[in-house]
Amino acid sequence: MKKLILTLMKTNKIFTLFTIIAMSFAITSCVQDDDYTVPSSLGDEENALLNDLLSGNAIEVTIAQVKAMYLVEFDPGDNAAVLIDEDIYVKGYVSSSDQTGNFFKEFYIQDSPSNPTGALKIAIDQVDTYNQFNIGREVYVNLNGLYIGEQRIEDGVITIGGDTETDQYGTTVVRLNTIQKSRKVLRSKTTEVMEPLVTTFSQLTDSSVGLLVSVENAEFADDLAGLNYFDPIQSFDTQRRLQTCEGASYTTFNLETSSFANFKNTPLPLGNGTITAVVNKTFDGASVILALNSIDNVNFTEARCEVIDISDYVVVYEEDFVGGLNGWEVNTTEGTMDWYPASFGGVSYIRGSAYDGSNAVQMVSWLISPSFDFDAQTDEQMILEIADAFSDAGEEPLTAYYSNDYVSGNDPSTATWTEVGASQIEALPINGGFFDNVYDATNFIDLSAATGNGVIAFVYDSDDAAISSTRDLGNVKILSPQ
Repeated sequence: MKKLILTLMKTNKIFTLFTIIAMSFAITSCVQDDDYTVPSSLGDEENALLNDLLSGNAIEVTIAQVKAMYLVEFDPGDNAAVLIDEDIYVKGYVSSSDQTGNFFKEFYIQDSPSNPTGALKIAIDQVDTYNQFNIGREVYVNLNGLYIGEQRIEDGVITIGGDTETDQYGTTVVRLNTIQKSRKVLRSKTTEVMEPLVTTFSQLTDSSVGLLVSVENAEFADDLAGLNYFDPIQSFDTQRRLQTCEGASYTTFNLETSSFANFKNTPLPLGNGTITAVVNKTFDGASVILALNSIDNVNFTEARCEVIDISDYVVVYEEDFVGGLNGWEVNTTEGTMDWYPASFGGVSYIRGSAYDGSNAVQMVSWLISPSFDFDAQTDEQMILEIADAFSDAGEEPLTAYYSNDYVSGNDPSTATWTEVGASQIEALPINGGFFDNVYDATNFIDLSAATGNGVIAFVYDSDDAAISSTRDLGNVKILSPQ
């Protein structure tokens, strides 16, 4: 009888334990706020808040307008934040996902599911945000009472936060708390199919941050064979160099992987193909990088690309500006600052700069070559050697053109010009400091469409005195296949 009682007591304890566990699971399932995929799973509250927002007096603003609210008052780097005290909201579509652990307590929204032009970061005190804010989800952010700024000092990433904190270095925004998130960041029932913006490495700049993009003809650098996405000797993030073949050289860009990514120990694929990722920045904000939502978005299954062997080409024209302009014409159409010849450290060049010693000034100045016969050879390619100084990323004053009908000494606006080399010029390294006499060569700039006798022109445009960067043109080469 005693044994029977003991057995019944043990059975009751086991049953009670299982009951408690089952109840705890049920309670957890009811209150966990990161395990649902449609707004109705919150009950009616989220839908009611969104309906109130859209049917009330709040005004919709664009992502570009939100960024401007910060940039008008504070340039990135001024270490401040802006409190929004207006009844406004912004709409966007989720472009990033933390499902694989490569993003943490943040997600990006971009202004359109296709052909986007801008994005914002939402800093939020929640993990596994992908369950609520899945890729393509249409999201409305009630901005009234929230802040716009940078989450880290001078990282340059414009972010929506719930509050601010200030130290000796400046003021930054902090993550939205749980209450702010539930009342301010509202989902609709719409999830759009996201169409990545097809682009190139050279076109990715600070203004691309947060966008979902695809780069074709890409591959990991040759010396990374046998390595994984993450380097185990590093603590937080690993950068792996990507490359695309462009002309006689590679254009490169870094992919960054977090130590928390669940694919970090996966070997890098060796082929060539398309990579789809979110444009992001390094923790210190110094560099623009790509960050994967998933390694499923790396489709490197084709044969690796090959750069053009420059030994297969012959130089048919070259100008190194030793001795001055050497027949090139300077034609300044706005302002009083001109291209001018100079030399430093034994290197000759033609300099363009809209800095007058104290300020940026208005300048539109043309540097125009002597006439060149484009029919004397085929498939011409041009290489420029350029040094720069005091440059800001995303602000390029130099453009290149060719023309078949320009008459020397006339107003260039009366001629027909074809722009060339924009991506190659923009891909050159940026020197934000003093002149260092370091010249970088562009990839091949295609001139094969030019025919007859024509000229090449390089235009320095200060964009109404908004740009004062220095551009030193040290060498111009035109090549043709042998």
